[in-house]
Amino acid sequence: MNDESVNKMGTPTPEELREQVQRTRDGLGRTAGAPPTAGADIRTQVKERAAAVREQASEKAASASGLMRGTTEQAARLVKDRTPDAVLEKTAEAAAQVREGAVRAGRYAADRTPDPVLDRAGRAASAARAHRVPLLAGGALFAVLLLVRRGRGRKQ
Repeated sequence: MNDESVNKMGTPTPEELREQVQRTRDGLGRTAGAPPTAGADIRTQVKERAAAVREQASEKAASASGLMRGTTEQAARLVKDRTPDAVLEKTAEAAAQVREGAVRAGRYAADRTPDPVLDRAGRAASAARAHRVPLLAGGALFAVLLLVRRGRGRKQ
C-alpha cells in the first residue's frame, strides 16, 4: 500500500497534519493571550442575555397586544356596520340599565364589605394596574393556548 492509496481513503497527508497542528497552536496562542477575564465573568453574560430575552419578550408582547387591539377594533366595526339601528338603540338602552344595576350593586357591596377586605382589594387593583402589560400578555397567551388546545381536540 502506498501513500496515495491511504490518502484517498480519508487519512490526512503529513502536510495536512502539519497545517492542522499549526492552526491549533495559533488558536491556543490567541486563547492564552486573551485577557484573563474574557470568559470568566459568566454572571455578567447571563445578566446581559436575560436582559436581551426580557426586552425581546416585551417587544413581542407589545406587538401581540397591538395586533389583538387592531383585530378587536376591526371586528367591532364589522359588527356595528351590520347591525340594524333599532337593535343598536335597544342594546344601548339595555347597556345603560346594566350599568345602573352594576353601580347599585357595587355601592351595596361596598357598604356591606368589611374594611380589611376593601383595603386588600384596593391593593390588588393597584398592583394589577401597575403591571398591566405583563398581565395582558399573560392573559393573551393563556387564551391562545386554550384555543390551540381546543382546536387540537376537535381534529382528533
